Amino acid sequence: MRRYILKRLMLIPLTLWGIITVNFAIIQLAPGGPVDYVLAQYRGMNTDAKSQITGTAEVNNARANSGNNSSASSKYVGAQGVPEDLIKALEEQFGFDKPWYYRYGKMIKDYLCFDFGKSYYRDKTILELIEERLPVSVSLGLWSTLIIYLIAIPLGIRKAQKDGSKFDTITSFMIVVGSAMPVFLLAVFFIVFFAGGVYWQWFPLRGLVSDNWDGLSLGAQILDYFKHITLPVLTIVIGGFAGLTMLTKNSFLDEINKQYVLTARAKGVPENKILYGHIFRNAMLIIIAGFPSLLIKMLFTGSLLIEVIFSLNGLGLLGYEAITTRDYPVVFGTLYIFGLLGLVLKLISDLTYSLVDPRINFESVSA
Repeated sequence: MRRYILKRLMLIPLTLWGIITVNFAIIQLAPGGPVDYVLAQYRGMNTDAKSQITGTAEVNNARANSGNNSSASSKYVGAQGVPEDLIKALEEQFGFDKPWYYRYGKMIKDYLCFDFGKSYYRDKTILELIEERLPVSVSLGLWSTLIIYLIAIPLGIRKAQKDGSKFDTITSFMIVVGSAMPVFLLAVFFIVFFAGGVYWQWFPLRGLVSDNWDGLSLGAQILDYFKHITLPVLTIVIGGFAGLTMLTKNSFLDEINKQYVLTARAKGVPENKILYGHIFRNAMLIIIAGFPSLLIKMLFTGSLLIEVIFSLNGLGLLGYEAITTRDYPVVFGTLYIFGLLGLVLKLISDLTYSLVDPRINFESVSA
């Protein structure tokens, strides 16, 4: 097993390099960029705001010397009527005055040292931005994943035991309704009814904690935290537990109908021992396989709409904002970190396979 773990660890840098390289190539081919974005903002601003668009002396000098220095033949879409010196200053500020292979090589070299640079538009490093947004995503991701598993696995097992019964039919109907309802509609429903929208104001609407959180006692801080996180987590859980529940049910049904279960029953083995001593180990393998992808989804991407609706500044919203504003250091930095976490969680998932079923030996399979 040690050899398998070593091989997987050695593949992680190569996989990350492939992810970053492919996305870097896509970015080079995609239309628009940070210069185009700033030029669009520049053209829509008043005179006073234009002087603050980048905060560089070169840009301000370019405005003063603009005259007839127009960029009609520039490669940027929004460069018509914009001073050429301004465009050059923006290219220098964002690093686009260097060829693509220089920027690519510098990025790979910096990433090897976990130096992800600074945001184009915020005076913070990528690690500082992630550290600032991480508590929100971790809170949403961990609580949602934990509650989903605590609900879905027992419910799926029970549905498999009671397959075709009234209980199975009623719970299936409830699952279909929960999964069919759009997440954003469910979130709006909770806000209207329970967050002061129209009826009751039982839960706060904005942020992970209240503004006066530091001045509260420990008990009040814990209560305040859970009051803020309840509605977002509840929305994610209702919209996300259906798939895992049905996966659990089908996995257990598949094992229940196998010959070794029928043989154990014929020998008089107690039903609970059959279920949790034999079926559980085999049926849980496929459920464990989906854990890394579910956790990554909950942590980084699945909660984007929830973060927007409930005004939570998490990693999902950070990535979305970076893409829309062409903040490439944030895009590549978060992509690198998310990819690294995903690969590590996948390795942990494989190790969990061996813990659940010692018969599985990845080292012999890879050999």
